[in-house]
Amino acid sequence: MRVVLLILLFVSMQLSAQTKSEYGVEVIEDVSTYRGQVEENPNMQLVSLKDQEGIYFDIHYATKNNFVGEIVYPTADAFARKQVAEALQKANSIFAKKGLAIKIFDAYRPYAATVQFYELVEDTTYVASPYSGSRHNRGCAVDLTLVDKETGEDLNMPTSYDHFSEKAHPTFMDLEEEQINNRQLLIEVMESVGFKVYSYEWWHFDFIGWEDYPLMNLSFEELKQSR
Repeated sequence: MRVVLLILLFVSMQLSAQTKSEYGVEVIEDVSTYRGQVEENPNMQLVSLKDQEGIYFDIHYATKNNFVGEIVYPTADAFARKQVAEALQKANSIFAKKGLAIKIFDAYRPYAATVQFYELVEDTTYVASPYSGSRHNRGCAVDLTLVDKETGEDLNMPTSYDHFSEKAHPTFMDLEEEQINNRQLLIEVMESVGFKVYSYEWWHFDFIGWEDYPLMNLSFEELKQSR
């Protein structure tokens, strides 16, 4: 009987830690619950992409240079699930052979930021719905482009980051040949290591299997302290 009560208590604690947002989705907001998930499955770990060698960063949401026009992240950090980080390293190794490197704009995004974006735009074509959450909230999506390692310049792509128009779609073809070729190279390599490009944004890649990971609302500081 005592064992049964302990099991019920443990289950109750786990469920209470996955609180429902005002939009009705379960979100992990408790560091201890996250740590427990990582202990049970190391692939749940959100690792710092800044520990990855040879990757460039330009975290727009840590600045005012974004579609919101204000600072969303207090620090210019980038996190992703362990397997996502490993796949990114594989992709970057492939690009390195061509004299290129990945530049990351955004990775894991706390759920609160998704709510902020939705309440500002209210268009789920280009921002995630808080009723379902974002792949970014699961630590399984990355926004990125390519950099020429010799010059340090971004490759010529169809649009700038967070350009909300048809021109940003990965199938849009009324472009310069160089832009099409650069976009195609990015997509082909990323998909070869386990990602799928988002149908409205050439820079957004979802890791296959993202649905196996819960929505998260832990801050970057909480993730750093949990390491």
